[in-house]
Amino acid sequence: MTILLFVMLGVFVFMMFRRNKKTQQQQAELQSKFGTGVEVMTSFGLFGRIVEIDEAENKVVLELSPGNLATVHRQSVTKIVEPVAEAATAEPVEAEHTVVPNDASSLTTRDAEPAAADIETPDETLKRLNDEGKKDS
Repeated sequence: MTILLFVMLGVFVFMMFRRNKKTQQQQAELQSKFGTGVEVMTSFGLFGRIVEIDEAENKVVLELSPGNLATVHRQSVTKIVEPVAEAATAEPVEAEHTVVPNDASSLTTRDAEPAAADIETPDETLKRLNDEGKKDS
């Protein structure tokens, strides 16, 4: 029984070291891709373009928007943002017309034009709403 316990402990320690090694390799691979002009995201959600890298102090200067610079620690840059593929290459999808229930007795489509008889004036709307309140009492 104790042998099984030691084996399980050994497997746990092995998995822990393996995970740390993988994380370090991924971080090193990411750091090697850094360069000026690369779009990145920080661990706290800021998106920007790398303007300058200070190797001595582990700092990265990001341009968040034209003229706005932010200096962050090099390890806080966690992701390189890949450019989005152009949508022009994809085929356009036709919009579907969804039927939305207006009330229990009728159904209308979102893009249907209301008939001239269905349009109320503001005075008619107020009268209708006031009459509905009197019927409920």
